Amino acid sequence: MYCNFCGNALVPNQTACGKCGNVVLGRSTVSRVEQHLRLLGILWMAYAVIHFVMGCILLIVSHTIFGPRSNVDHPAFLHPLLTGIAFFILTKAAVSLVTGFGLLERQSWGRPLALVMAFIALFNVPFGTVLGIYTLWVLMSPRADIEYDQLAASA
Repeated sequence: MYCNFCGNALVPNQTACGKCGNVVLGRSTVSRVEQHLRLLGILWMAYAVIHFVMGCILLIVSHTIFGPRSNVDHPAFLHPLLTGIAFFILTKAAVSLVTGFGLLERQSWGRPLALVMAFIALFNVPFGTVLGIYTLWVLMSPRADIEYDQLAASA
C-alpha cells in the first residue's frame, strides 16, 4: 500500500504518510503492479510446465522414433536436431520457472528477467504472445519500475 501523493510505502491502517504528511483517506490503495504480479508469476510457472512437458515429449520422440537404432527411415540429421530443440525448450522452461518464482517472491532481479523472457515469448504463438504482451503491459507501464522496486524492497 502506497501514498497516493508521493508513492511512499504505507503500513496498514496508517492515517498519514510519514514522508510527505498527506492524510490517507479511506482504505489504502494497492498499486497496479501489485494487483497483477501474483497472476503474472503463476502464469509464468504454468508456461514453464507446458514447455517442460513439450520438451520431454520431443526428447522422447527424438530418441525413440528418430533415434539411431530406430527402424523408421528418416534423415540422419533429425535425431540431433530434435534433441537440440528439445534441450532448448527445456532450458526455456527452466528460465520461465525461475521468472515466475522471481515475480511471486518479488525479487529485485524478477522484473528484468521477466521483461527479457516476455520479448522471447512473443514469438511463441499463441500462449507466449499473450503472456509476453501481458507481462510487458504490467511491467513496462509508467511508474512500474518504481512500484516494483518498492515491492521488492519491502519483500
